[in-house]
Amino acid sequence: MTGTERDGPGIVITLLGKPGCHLCDDARAVIERVARELDVPWEERDITRSEQDTEQYWEQIPVTLINGVQHDFWRVDEDRLRAAIAKLREPA
Repeated sequence: MTGTERDGPGIVITLLGKPGCHLCDDARAVIERVARELDVPWEERDITRSEQDTEQYWEQIPVTLINGVQHDFWRVDEDRLRAAIAKLREPA
């Protein structure tokens, strides 16, 4: 687990990327900032370590998942990411 180890209410952000990807570096900076500010854990997964991930996401990286569900690809919109997390935190 990267970033904070504290749990938001069951929320985890996952960044799917690969080494040498400059868009992944940009996405990582946004995700790190939002995760830290909103106290949400995040992780990063290298798609080149999984044939399935490589096949599924190669043309979309970086890909952002929230709780395993695809949220964004290519670029991470900071406001959109914050809004999605806020919505998940709303009482049911």
